[in-house]
Amino acid sequence: MAATLRAAGCVFAEDEARLLVDAATHDHELAAMVRDRVSGRPLEQVLGWAEFCGLRIAVSPGVFVPRRRTEFLVDRAVAALDHPDAVVVDLCCGSGAVGAAIAAEAASGRGSGPVVLHAADVDPVAVACARRNLQPGSVHLGDLFDALPRTLLGRVDVLVVNAPYVPTDALSTMPPEARLHEPRLALDGGRDGADVHRRVAAESPAWLAPTGRLLVETGERQAVLTAAAFARAGLTPTVAHCPELDATVVTGRR
Repeated sequence: MAATLRAAGCVFAEDEARLLVDAATHDHELAAMVRDRVSGRPLEQVLGWAEFCGLRIAVSPGVFVPRRRTEFLVDRAVAALDHPDAVVVDLCCGSGAVGAAIAAEAASGRGSGPVVLHAADVDPVAVACARRNLQPGSVHLGDLFDALPRTLLGRVDVLVVNAPYVPTDALSTMPPEARLHEPRLALDGGRDGADVHRRVAAESPAWLAPTGRLLVETGERQAVLTAAAFARAGLTPTVAHCPELDATVVTGRR
């Protein structure tokens, strides 16, 4: 099996083979999983889960696979929590991995205590997946802020966003695993990669609590555009970069 995976271009073929064997309940299922993986489907979608911040996050076919770099966004968000029962919103939540990790970290004692978590996504497939990882009633379907309960206006302490930030013209250069098996709306950030960031920044002040913060993962090239959008919305931006994860997060506060 490892040889088959290696021939298909899987760099860590032996590790993947072990994971597939452990996940399969019978030989026919294992054979189907290997075929799926050889066809180019992301390993996480084949297994049905991804490891993220020490959690096992359910991942359905057609749902954006959480990246390790996004753990930096979680770290920054947890550091921004400053009181128990803080209201956290995971916007563009995908599988709900970011919200689940923040809630777990906060409850573990690293943060300031349990949080009140809401999550939202425009993709019904992603929302169904997120409801497997989060409390179903806390996950909302809709376009950005339109999905959220109006009772959250002016009450969000931490608004965390992993929106698409790949420029449209660069989508063709992405690995086939992402380009062919993840939804375009989770990847395409528009002409310069910052279209969704501008929309989020413009609407965020109405939703943030007086001391609330907006945190957005972005590309290193897009960071200046994201920060400028924050400033136009009346937020003071701070750009942080983690070389180890090659991750960039822009934080905005009033």
